[in-house]
Amino acid sequence: MDERIWVAGHRGMVGSAITRLFCSQGRNVITVDRSILDLRKQDEVEFWLRANKPTSIVFAAAKVGGIIANSTYPADFIYDNLTIQTNVIHGAHKAGVDRLVFLGSSCIYPKFAEQPIKESSLLTGPLEPTNEWYAIAKISGIMTCQAYRKQYGRRYVSVMPCNLYGPNDNFNLETSHVMPALMRKFHEAKVTSAKEVVVWGTGAPLREFLHVDDLARGVVWCHDNYDEYEHINCGAGFDVTIRELAETIARVVGFSGDIVFDVSKPDGTPRKIMDSSRIRALGWKPEISFDDGIASTYRWYLANIDAKNRAA
Repeated sequence: MDERIWVAGHRGMVGSAITRLFCSQGRNVITVDRSILDLRKQDEVEFWLRANKPTSIVFAAAKVGGIIANSTYPADFIYDNLTIQTNVIHGAHKAGVDRLVFLGSSCIYPKFAEQPIKESSLLTGPLEPTNEWYAIAKISGIMTCQAYRKQYGRRYVSVMPCNLYGPNDNFNLETSHVMPALMRKFHEAKVTSAKEVVVWGTGAPLREFLHVDDLARGVVWCHDNYDEYEHINCGAGFDVTIRELAETIARVVGFSGDIVFDVSKPDGTPRKIMDSSRIRALGWKPEISFDDGIASTYRWYLANIDAKNRAA
């Protein structure tokens, strides 16, 4: 009855999905807007934690973006992410918060890691250069949780999701990931009757995509049950090529023109699919199919993002 779960980053795609799920279960969630609390300022974070006394924290706050954003703003990505996660983890310890779930990313793994990628692959090879700044920050977050667990006995754990999509995704073409960027491109091409849509790279790279509501169920399960030193993967269990992704989105959106692949642009990691057998063995598995997930995300886009664009 005294539970107070702080979801940090509650307005983002991941944080909002986790908040929705906790609230649907009747759990007591507390949140704070960035206009009130700047997670980059340690003294403010520690003051807020002392004043609001969360009993646990789900850390879903992060500066995120796709290849363009990571390549253009490497200093911002490493500084902001290192700072906010360190402030929250250290502040949680000082405030006596014994339970914290840290959300990472599959980009923590080496570019040429053996597929599917097991948790043990961490730090066994060089990272993908197009997002190494973000990856280094997330690796540091995992290690920070482990350090506080080892030295102070804190029950801090880390969950690594694969590529995510769903409601509240970022559809800004300069800062978004591949799924929402393609959805917006195909939608705008359909609306303007464009003859083609250009997609970066060869279309050959394989990627794993998980609907954010499926991830939320995994994170909430880990919050309630998982208590191990090692981080744990949470992925869809299958991957598709970027070409297949583009073709699926085009079909869902209703774009009938040509899909052109710009081979002068980088592909990134050739394949990235995680081994999520550990969390599956514990009882979690995804429930939303790939096609259904894309279709529901596009409906959300039409009802929210595109409606705002038309009204502007």
